[in-house]
Amino acid sequence: MKNKWLYFLGLAIISMLILAACGAGEETNSSGSDSPAESEEETDQEEQSEGSDEAETETYTIGATQIVEHPSLDAAYQGFKDAIADAGLEVEYDFQSAQNDVNNGKTIANNFVADNVDLIFANSTPSAQSALSATSDIPIIFTSVTDAVAGGLVEAMDQPGENITGVLDLHPDSIVNTVNFIDTYFEGAKVGLIYNSGEANSVAQIDAVNAAIEGTSLSTVERTVATSADVQTATTTLVGEADVIYVITDNTVVDALEAVIGVANEQDIPLIVGEPNSVEKGGFATFGIDYHTIGYRAGEMAVEVLTGQKATSDIPVEVPPEMQLFINKGAAEEQGIEWNAEWDEKAQFLETAEE
Repeated sequence: MKNKWLYFLGLAIISMLILAACGAGEETNSSGSDSPAESEEETDQEEQSEGSDEAETETYTIGATQIVEHPSLDAAYQGFKDAIADAGLEVEYDFQSAQNDVNNGKTIANNFVADNVDLIFANSTPSAQSALSATSDIPIIFTSVTDAVAGGLVEAMDQPGENITGVLDLHPDSIVNTVNFIDTYFEGAKVGLIYNSGEANSVAQIDAVNAAIEGTSLSTVERTVATSADVQTATTTLVGEADVIYVITDNTVVDALEAVIGVANEQDIPLIVGEPNSVEKGGFATFGIDYHTIGYRAGEMAVEVLTGQKATSDIPVEVPPEMQLFINKGAAEEQGIEWNAEWDEKAQFLETAEE
């Protein structure tokens, strides 16, 4: 009997050991890292995570073009890039300057289309016109455009094109205020206007100047140029005819503004300009806007389009948010202008920037 009891006790102990071993094996399969099913699941999750990261860090290509490089257009381009950087988008830029040659601008736009860029930033009226002629599919955001309707870019401010919209560089009251400023402080003056008649942007401004002058004490005398090399001669011919020179935001003339400033300083002719950067170069006064600001707003529009939040056709063309009288006191002295105390309260003062 004693032997039988020992026999059954041994069987029980062996059975318990076997069950314990099986339980440990099952636990390893259910919670260990070597489970094939779990390994496949983790791999799928990692792949999904990697795919999500790739989508979040999509890189866009933007073709950026402007008719010529000068401080105002450069400031607008910088503002555009700043807005996109602030939005956190990864962007590769292909920047091309047309070097003040419309034919170069057309070639640049066609190359952007051939490269299938994601968006075109057109910085100036000629650049925007070239881009629109080159594509009806790739989104175009413009700025440094004076009149998008007259320039043939859109049908109306609230009716942007299927693939184009942007921000103007002319406040609606800028030219009227400038003309009133000249009429108030240089009463009866003959105003010399220098511009490139081949730029739709400039023609629209000259028409606006002449319209604003009607009913004032002022009159105008015009000179047209085809290239920046013509500016010096055109300005010189105004000596003896013009009492004041008014340079609008004409890209050709602004590119050679130093020539105009030189004549104005030498001949004591007040030089009114179209934007603050020209005041910093040596112009006397302007009712201007901040080009970095309009470029930044154009960049915000580009972000909305690239990320699919809006189509260009959903974004009306905008005007600059504000305008300010800027005066360069040093230029006033150089040009023989008698100082008026009223300007101390009305103007924001800029100094001539050192080269």
